[in-house]
Amino acid sequence: MRYLMLFAALAVSACSDVSPTQADKTAALDPEAATGFVEKSGVTANRHMVAAATPAAARAGEAILAAGGTVIDAAVAVQAMLTLTEPQSSGLGGGGFMLYWDAKEQKLFTIDARETAPMTATPALFLDAQGKPPKQFMDAVTGGRSVGTPGILRGLELAHERWGKLAWSELFSETIDKAEHGFVVGERLQKLLELKISPGLLKMSPGKEYFYPNGEALQAGSIKQNPEYAKTLRLIAEKGADAFYQGEIADAIVRAVQNAPINPGLMQHDDLAVYQAILREPVCAEYRVYEVCGMGPPSSGGITVLQILGMLENFPVNEWAVNSETAVHHFTQASRLAFADRNRYIADSDFVDVPVTELLNKGYLSERASLIQEGDMGRAQAGVFTQYSYADDQSPEFPNTTHVSIVDAEGNVFSMTSSIEMGFGSGVMAAGFLLNNQLTDFSIVPEVNGELVANRVEAGKRPRSSMSPMMVFDASGAPIHAVGSPGGARIINYVAQTLVGLLDWDLDMQAAIDLPHVTNLNGVTSLEKGTAIEALADRLRHRGHDVKVQDLNSGLHGISLLSDGTLYGGADPRREGIAAGNQ
Repeated sequence: MRYLMLFAALAVSACSDVSPTQADKTAALDPEAATGFVEKSGVTANRHMVAAATPAAARAGEAILAAGGTVIDAAVAVQAMLTLTEPQSSGLGGGGFMLYWDAKEQKLFTIDARETAPMTATPALFLDAQGKPPKQFMDAVTGGRSVGTPGILRGLELAHERWGKLAWSELFSETIDKAEHGFVVGERLQKLLELKISPGLLKMSPGKEYFYPNGEALQAGSIKQNPEYAKTLRLIAEKGADAFYQGEIADAIVRAVQNAPINPGLMQHDDLAVYQAILREPVCAEYRVYEVCGMGPPSSGGITVLQILGMLENFPVNEWAVNSETAVHHFTQASRLAFADRNRYIADSDFVDVPVTELLNKGYLSERASLIQEGDMGRAQAGVFTQYSYADDQSPEFPNTTHVSIVDAEGNVFSMTSSIEMGFGSGVMAAGFLLNNQLTDFSIVPEVNGELVANRVEAGKRPRSSMSPMMVFDASGAPIHAVGSPGGARIINYVAQTLVGLLDWDLDMQAAIDLPHVTNLNGVTSLEKGTAIEALADRLRHRGHDVKVQDLNSGLHGISLLSDGTLYGGADPRREGIAAGNQ
């Protein structure tokens, strides 16, 4: 009965434009209204906290914090454990982006640990001998050709060298133990294996034997060992990241990529040996009384989230009911406009000029916001910056990624999104972990009608991403929220909507994460299946929206730093992650 009442409360909110009541704000979602939802409560702590995508990973990070480690120390332990317990989403074979708030220096740093294209790659990487792209996009995803040089370990090492406290060798112990003696297989891993979302995984060794022993998908609750991964972590713990980028682990990676039975790849030893993570400047913008910061190029996430907020700033969103028709309409139209810009202008800024300042200019965003009318605007066109001439990008993104938020006892804050791209990445497995398929985040075609695509493949270039780790600061400059999500290109909408919930509707972190989702990537308006937001479908269609009701499986994890000094963490009810902190 309680769940029905919650569902009804939000349904009223979603179909009206009255000012939101507290009941509207807290009754954000019936957790049992959609398959896969598990009711979760926010977690409070007074010293430190980790929010991550599996309980084992969150607890591994929390144990490091309890031992006196920093957020960076904890992040190393969390990512090591995620590679084992959530192998479909991220791992040492992938890359990511990190935001780190240094409480002592009172400064925000960002680290680009995105994968790179092999030095022998050309813009024709995915074209056939006649210069044609593959007939099916999945033909490019599977196998060695889609594998970029992994970056996440170099990124974590860079962060640890600057801001770690505990010895590097101590950060892998718990994962090594679980890899050797076995971890408990989760329900999500079983489900995704049974769905066979990775067509190549069943066709390539050793992945097919690891994930489908005796031809059957791993079963939830069973104990799975990974001694090869334990060996890999022992080498990394002893010798640092160099053990990954040189020597026997590197040999295994290159051999697996070059000899993949499907689409052999181009990666060579030199690609691994020269890889470097990069400290970059964050992208930040004022939103009402707050400052919101994210990752700049090659991620499109920070800029595009900030563009959506920058357009919404021209409207009284806080006066609209939570997920009301008016709010959803304006959110989707702002997203249309932001994605039009994203798909044309954002790529690796080490290779192409990206108009970051122009895209975030308040005058420009006000002009873009003026295009939002009462009806659906149809496909939005990118803004015009005469000095930047690019064709629109031609690449989809897939939803399996992970996000980690961490706060330590010293007040340092960490927000990291990492990924191997599609579920189970390329399907290629080496040294106990899966390798990414991030090169398909480049545009499959390098030019359109004679005009170059900014996000085309080039040797050593980093593919554009939608990963959106974010932090929010109050008027005094203090951090108050760290949040992010998996979800492919929809990450941008998941994170932007959560920020609207936090900053405009005064929801707490768990309630903001629980909000029924709406997305629009400059096309269809998608409403989350099995939630109260479905009630808007006909009204939005009447406005001209092309509406689709579907599963929108985010994996939001966030932590708020409250004014009384306590921490409040939330984990997405759509996945199995948790927030863990001292009580």
